[in-house]
Amino acid sequence: MTRTPYPTDLTDDQWQLLAPLIPPEKPGGRPRSVDMREVVNGALYLSRTGCQWRNLPHEFPRPGTVAYYYYRFRRDGTWAKAHDALRERTRVAAGRDATPSAAVIDSQSVKATEKRGRTPRGTTRARRSTAASGTSRSDTLGLILCVVVTAASVQDRDGGLMVLRALAGWFPRLRTIFADAAYAARRVAVWAAALGGWAMSIVSKRAGQRGFVVQPKRWLVERTFAWLGRYRRLSKDYEQQTRNSETMIRLAMINLMLHRLRPG
Repeated sequence: MTRTPYPTDLTDDQWQLLAPLIPPEKPGGRPRSVDMREVVNGALYLSRTGCQWRNLPHEFPRPGTVAYYYYRFRRDGTWAKAHDALRERTRVAAGRDATPSAAVIDSQSVKATEKRGRTPRGTTRARRSTAASGTSRSDTLGLILCVVVTAASVQDRDGGLMVLRALAGWFPRLRTIFADAAYAARRVAVWAAALGGWAMSIVSKRAGQRGFVVQPKRWLVERTFAWLGRYRRLSKDYEQQTRNSETMIRLAMINLMLHRLRPG
């Protein structure tokens, strides 16, 4: 890379971590001529700044090229696999096991923009139901285990079921899932036990509580939401499909974890 770098560009060390997770060019046919590092840099620039695809700076490959690989990697699972691999490396680097023994589930409502696609809206907002990893120790990582984007009209317990289904079979050490009172319905506990043998632990407000008070365990996922809020593409739900919204969240977490593993 010979151009002047943007603050969102990956460093050499960060790219060395991510490059093995990017699929090589397919054998036969026309050789790949685009610089994949610049493609990723373009996607990260869009994620952090919130610009439109067609407004990517000219230093990156053509917007259509960056968008092509972004959507291709969404469809073939590259972004999801890279996210999961980096999450395990980040946990191991922090002295933890590769998979967590506890998690926190919560939802966040964000404003939705006018869309031409078929994203279910329900209201003028979208709801992100997220499970973040943690342990029983006080120092927690707040890395995302899974994320589900739905219309805001979907109740927390129903969005929670989608998250529990997405977690099933992937985290053998997971035993406890912390949640707020919105997930206190008995059916949620039954679903958790049936899908993974997990115990739901409800963290409720203290009696007589007034104003904002940091809740044990629940602060973990709120901090994760705050991290995502630094990425302007996530400030609203701009995407036409929920799977694009979920991929943008994973892309932001990939960027965050690369900076943890190899600080710029």
